[in-house]
Amino acid sequence: QVHLVESGGDLVQPGGSLRLSCAASGGIFSITDAGWYRQGPGKERDLVAHINSVGSTNYADSVKGRFTISRDNAKNTAYLQMNSLNFEDTAVYYCFLNIKQRWDVAPINYWGQGTQVIVSS
Repeated sequence: QVHLVESGGDLVQPGGSLRLSCAASGGIFSITDAGWYRQGPGKERDLVAHINSVGSTNYADSVKGRFTISRDNAKNTAYLQMNSLNFEDTAVYYCFLNIKQRWDVAPINYWGQGTQVIVSS
């Protein structure tokens, strides 16, 4: 049974940094894609960052140059390093991992429980 644990959200001042983690455990053969969405107050859930199986990344325009997504395949974990945070980054951040539990099956999409990031002075 696959289990995701998301962590790293906190209260931070403008200009500060945080690193979010998304760790998977339990019956994992491999992880293909990983990424984060976020949902701010009164807003829709939007894609923030994505990384594919070969490490190619893409970002929302609003976070380019400030956020970096990475992955550690040995630890079945994805990370989102967030720098130069501003008020508009306040949101609940949700990670996803597309996980193969066997080599011969398609990946299944798993979601983290969400972690709150609040940027406030």
